[in-house]
This record gives sequence, C-alpha cells and structure tokens, in this order.
Amino acid sequence: MLCAATVLGSAVFAVPGPANAVQPPTVDPRALGAAQALSGHPAPLEPTEQREVCATPMLSGTAPADAPIAQRVLNLPAAWQFSEGAGQKVAVVDTGVNRHPRLPNLQAGGDYVSNSDGTTDCDGHGTIVAGIIAGQPSANDGFSGVAPQAQILSIRQLSLAFAAKNNRSGGQSPGAISDSGYGNVLTLSAAVVRATDMGATVINISEVACTGAGYDTADGSLGAAVQYAYNHNVVVVAAAGNMQSDGPCKTQNSGSGWDGVQTIPSPAWFDKYVLSVGSVDPNGSPSELTLRGPWIGAAAVGREIVSLDSKTGGTGLVNAVQGNDGIRPIEGTSFAAPYVSGLAALVRSRFPKLTAGEVIDRIERTAHHPGATRDDSVGYGMIDPVAALTAVLPDRPVSAGADVPRAIPTPYSPPPADTRPRKYATIGSIACLSVLGIGIALAIPLRRRPGTAADTLDPDR
Repeated sequence: MLCAATVLGSAVFAVPGPANAVQPPTVDPRALGAAQALSGHPAPLEPTEQREVCATPMLSGTAPADAPIAQRVLNLPAAWQFSEGAGQKVAVVDTGVNRHPRLPNLQAGGDYVSNSDGTTDCDGHGTIVAGIIAGQPSANDGFSGVAPQAQILSIRQLSLAFAAKNNRSGGQSPGAISDSGYGNVLTLSAAVVRATDMGATVINISEVACTGAGYDTADGSLGAAVQYAYNHNVVVVAAAGNMQSDGPCKTQNSGSGWDGVQTIPSPAWFDKYVLSVGSVDPNGSPSELTLRGPWIGAAAVGREIVSLDSKTGGTGLVNAVQGNDGIRPIEGTSFAAPYVSGLAALVRSRFPKLTAGEVIDRIERTAHHPGATRDDSVGYGMIDPVAALTAVLPDRPVSAGADVPRAIPTPYSPPPADTRPRKYATIGSIACLSVLGIGIALAIPLRRRPGTAADTLDPDR
C-alpha cells in the first residue's frame, strides 16, 4: 500500500499460500536477476493509461510563518551548523516528483508507470516526500526540508491514477502493489537497483506491500534489491506502513516481536538491510496509525505534515488533500520516513567514511525512546539530528552481545582475609613487652645495692 493510505488510498497485495509461523526474512541474491534486467530501461511492463483524475493537495489556511511542528522538533537550524546534506543524492522511489522551484537539484530517474522521465506526480505523494527530504528554505514561510543541499533523484514506480490498458476491471493480478492503481513488487525492485546504479547514497521508499501472516509475500526480488543497495553502501529507508480499516494492512501486529506478527510489510521487514520508520504524533506519542513490528528502527513525526505543492506548475506549500469525503490532513508513515532519509543525508555528508550500516546504527543509537529500550511501535525512538551529527559513540552499542549465551558465574565469595599483618603486630608487641620486662628486672638489683650514689641522698642517714 501507499503508506499515506489515509490521504491517497490503499495500494496492497496479498498472495495466498500455506500457513506458516512468521520468521525473519531471508534473502536469495539469485532473485535479483529480473529486477536488474528491468533497471536499465525504466518503463511499464505493459501498456498503461490514466483512469483517475490527479490528486489535488492543497494548503488549508495560510503558509506557516514558523517551522511546521514535524520540522521544529528536529531543531534543524542547530543541525545545519554541522551538515546540510551537500554531496548526497537521495532517490525518491514513489509516485514521481513534480519540478518545483524549491527543488532545484532534481534529477530525473525514469518512469515504470507511464512514459515520463520520472518528474511527473499525478498522485501528490512523491513530491511531498521529496520536499520533506530536500526542500530549500524560503523567506516567505518557515518550511524547509531536512537536507536542503541534497539532490533528489526521482523514479516513478507507482500511481493510483493509472492502470493497465488490458485490465478493464481496475484491479491487478497477484503481485501488484496497488489494487486500484499501477505498480508491482518487480518494478519496485528494479527501481531500487536503478537508484543504486545511478549513484544514490540514500533511497527513500514510502510504499508498502502488505501480506497476512501465513501467505506468500512474493517479495524475493525486493529483498534481493534492498540487499543489493546495502551491499553497495546505500542507506535504504522504508516506511513501516499504515493501519487500514480494510485490506491486507488491517490487522495490527501485537508488538511482542516476531511471535506477534500478523501482517508483514515489504520492504520494511527486511530490517537487516533497511531502516524502517514508524510515526509519532506531534506530542511525541507513538501514532496509532503505524503498523507495528520488530523491524522498526526509528521514528519521526508523521502527522500535521507540510511540504511542497505537487500540482503541475505549483510553487507553494500544501498540508491537506481534497478527497471524496472532504479535506483531510496529510499524515502517515510515508511522511515520517523522509525525515529519516533527510537525516541519513546529513549524516553521510558529515561522516563520508561511514558505511550504510554505520549510518543506520548512528541514527538508531542517538534516537530518543520514550521508554527504556526499543519497541515495535517506534523502534529506538524519535530521531535527533543534532545528536546524530555530534555524538561520540562507543565502537559498539552497550547492548552488543547481550543476546549471546554465557555461563552464569557462581555466587561471589570474598577471598579469606590476610591475617599476616595482625600476626606480625602481635609478635612484635610480645617481643617489645619481653624486652621491656627484662630491662625492668635487671634495673631493680642495681637500685638497691648499698653504697651507691642513691643511698647518700637519704636525709635520714
């Protein structure tokens, strides 16, 4: 599904299969072949056509004079003293990114939905994501992206407004990401490989394909693609996914690790190669909309979102979308993820020698958790850009190795006390007393001998 399901609708898939207990995913690198074959020539797998009118994001009220809350809590002006993301290329694999004057460093990466170059956004999603990552500040309002000096690489991979021409029902066959639009796991995999090969240092994926536990995830190529990116030193950031009232994303995971998994979001669950992002509310509480899971690594604010206008020729900001049921706010893990992608660009710019894994580790270890440790709602907690850019971290997390079995030591018994000083003192005292006693004994006869000087002093003599 598109993670902004409350804004843009559902985009999910589920493929029936045998029921099995959910285990952490494994990756077969051989599954990468088909994605690599498509990556060099981005195009839809079949003829497509636009079936729906384009989305109409809008600005409800006036442009904010101050920084929006989701941006303000990150204290970006302090972070920018250390990095603004210069030299980083962040790929937005999404619904496309419209050109906007506050995204001057936009690079076209191709289109797997239609025949554009990737810089067309009919869904009003990818442009909002890109603005959060790298939108440049303006004197006219308080909005800015997290990494305003970073470059955006746009690859359109999904659209709810398009469908295959030969599919008049509007739905897709199993393996499709969207049940009402166009885009599938294979083209998403190809887009990840293409972004990697085009020099992206960070890839943002604000899409999720949900599968119920006990069903075949059919995401082997996607797992191989994010592993390919990771092995090529690219930080992949993925939205954790949103809860839905219906469809494969409707069942919440229990929040008790892998044993509690009922719904699998891909690529978010490939946490060995992906930094998966949950949403928190502006007050810091975990958002109920986040699909929880043991794969979540960190969180950012995913509500009350403000970003760049995605309409063709748009130059301003948006914070809402006009739907069939009225005006709705922009919210979801789709828009929490780009805050983390922007931070990854800041960290990579400041610490260019860090590997992708080390960047993810730094972001997680400097996050602020409302409790004592990580959980399945927000991972290690709310990101902290200033800490991620300045903290001096130990070589290994303090919890490293905590899961390795070790022999339990026997109860501590203090060593026996050393009695030698006491013995020496006792012997010394006895010796001194003996010498003193002998001296007294020898002095007594001398004092009583007649005719000594002492006797002549007696006045009675």
